[in-house]
Amino acid sequence: MNLKQRLILVLLGLCLCGNLPSQSLLHFLENHPGIQAVEALESTHFPEKYLVRFTQPIDPEHPETGTFEQRVFVHHRGTDRPTVMVAEGYGAHYALNPRYHNELAMILDANILVVEHRYFLESTPEPCDWQYFNGRNEAHDLHCIHTAFEAFYQGPWAVTGASKGGHNTLIYTAHYPKDMDLAVPYVGPLCRSVEDGRHEPFLADTVGTAAERKHLYDLQIEFLKRKEALLPALDSLCQANHYEFNLPLREIYDYTVLEFPFAYWQVGFQAEHLPAMDASNADFFKAFVAISDPGYFVKESDTTPFFIQAAKELGYYGYDLEPFRAYTDIQSTEGYLKKIFLPEGLSFDFDASLYHQLIDFLQNGEAQMIFIYGANDPWSAVRVPDFGRENIRIYNLPEACHGARILAFPEETKNEILDYIQQWIND
Repeated sequence: MNLKQRLILVLLGLCLCGNLPSQSLLHFLENHPGIQAVEALESTHFPEKYLVRFTQPIDPEHPETGTFEQRVFVHHRGTDRPTVMVAEGYGAHYALNPRYHNELAMILDANILVVEHRYFLESTPEPCDWQYFNGRNEAHDLHCIHTAFEAFYQGPWAVTGASKGGHNTLIYTAHYPKDMDLAVPYVGPLCRSVEDGRHEPFLADTVGTAAERKHLYDLQIEFLKRKEALLPALDSLCQANHYEFNLPLREIYDYTVLEFPFAYWQVGFQAEHLPAMDASNADFFKAFVAISDPGYFVKESDTTPFFIQAAKELGYYGYDLEPFRAYTDIQSTEGYLKKIFLPEGLSFDFDASLYHQLIDFLQNGEAQMIFIYGANDPWSAVRVPDFGRENIRIYNLPEACHGARILAFPEETKNEILDYIQQWIND
């Protein structure tokens, strides 16, 4: 049997597990052909918890490209309970924490499968070939894991994720809508281009109050006016943290200014976190960069794969340079994603086909979905459009940031959401 034939047999084993007899979870994990390693973990919330390494095809359409191992964190409540798959958009190292839980799983008293996204942390293929890093393949990863585990967890299934994981939840649901009874994406953006164009007017004209927006703008101008005095502090901070950039430090300084209101509203900072306009240079600098951390712009980090996929097909946001042009070294922010975040030599033409596929699914698909957003989160500027469909509910939590969650909604709205969850998971 040659390599290609062996790979095909392995991949068939991953997605065609079949009906297995009743057995313990550990026995199931240790005997599944797609699982290469099982490690018991501690949990304060679940009677059993395991880290497994699940073998996935690098390219499902071409098995000869090989396989990689994807980390899956299995939190076991019971075979008769619903199962929540967390379609993580990044690395899932946080799931090692014994105290980890998930809001939707708490609501449903459910099992959890946290799936680390391909190309992040320990779920990265070797060699790392970016051509196989796309929405179609990430959806197939989740489908294979669902197909394997549904033989053990035969109750209702839900899928959820936050931020890029919310987007990942939508992508998976659009590709494999019959895998789940319910999908709950949190704060998941749906951008239509590399620099979408809707975030900038949201920050300038919509979020917060006019006075709050004016105050943030004044702080940005003040930080730029103090540039020569504060550049040494930025240099010291970056050296102390071993930050390396693809652009000169003077331009990184400018980008921290442009990023400031986005960071402020996304994280949900309050007015007391803002520097005083007449603060000393040292105090002003410390308060400003605590909100807009220059480390965001480093050239290599654990989030680099995200920026690669953003450049390829997910899209991102732009900056409005015009109000600050007189104070900046930057001449144009166009194409900044490539200039700042992509590894040297990488360049992509944005492919909008995934965006259009998802829009078509939202208009015509039958999956039951609940979208959660925060009204002050800049990513809500690119929330999914409301086509008025009964199977899709969209909720915007007032004054909330990127951490918006169901249980934080006012009582009446929260109960409405919980009613939909219980109704749809039990359909």
